[in-house]
Amino acid sequence: MSDQDNNTGKKPGFLRRISAVVRSPTSAWSLGTLLVGGFVAGILFWGSFHWALELTNTEKFCISCHSMERNFVEYQDTVHYNNHSGVRATCPDCHVPKEWQHKIKAKIMASKDVYHHLVGTINTEEKYQEYRLHMASLSWKKLKQSDSRECRNCHKFEYMDFTIQENRAAAQHQTAIDDGKTCIDCHQGIAHRLPEGYLDEYRKVVDDLAANGDIPLGNGSSVASAKSELQEHLSSN
Repeated sequence: MSDQDNNTGKKPGFLRRISAVVRSPTSAWSLGTLLVGGFVAGILFWGSFHWALELTNTEKFCISCHSMERNFVEYQDTVHYNNHSGVRATCPDCHVPKEWQHKIKAKIMASKDVYHHLVGTINTEEKYQEYRLHMASLSWKKLKQSDSRECRNCHKFEYMDFTIQENRAAAQHQTAIDDGKTCIDCHQGIAHRLPEGYLDEYRKVVDDLAANGDIPLGNGSSVASAKSELQEHLSSN
């Protein structure tokens, strides 16, 4: 194609040259058609990807695996399943971040769960109990590192009215604020039964994270005493 306009003999302007490139045919399709087609294909791909992502982000999908039935039965006995307010926290509410970058990372990390399901790592009660403490520690580690990010989607200290909480609960929450604690420090068993040896394992998780510089060193009362006080409060009410 000539660089000069057929009518004026002058070189066409920049915009006209761009337009000519877009309208120029390739072997079968014009570049404009290819761009529009690519745009439409991109929308369809993104929509399909987002649909599939949200499909795997439902409670129904989570409990579709036989290995998750035990977890679900335990969860049904907790306040996060049935409560006076009628607000339910489902599996993805606690285990899948809402922020895009964290959600994608969580989905990638969850691919290992598919492998363990296929090889039957916890397909019997004996295997489940054997790996229970390890599985719990992985969740504790994630929540401790993220400052209990998924908990805080619903629960935040600044939204709490301590004047209408029970005295012990209000005192414990104030202590948590003063000592820089996070939700998982006292609520490890809020949705699932605690495995034997959980407290020692949680201490190890916290100590390892602190030693690696993944979390700041805590101050004030220890996790053990905070947990003991909370258990005392729950048993007396």
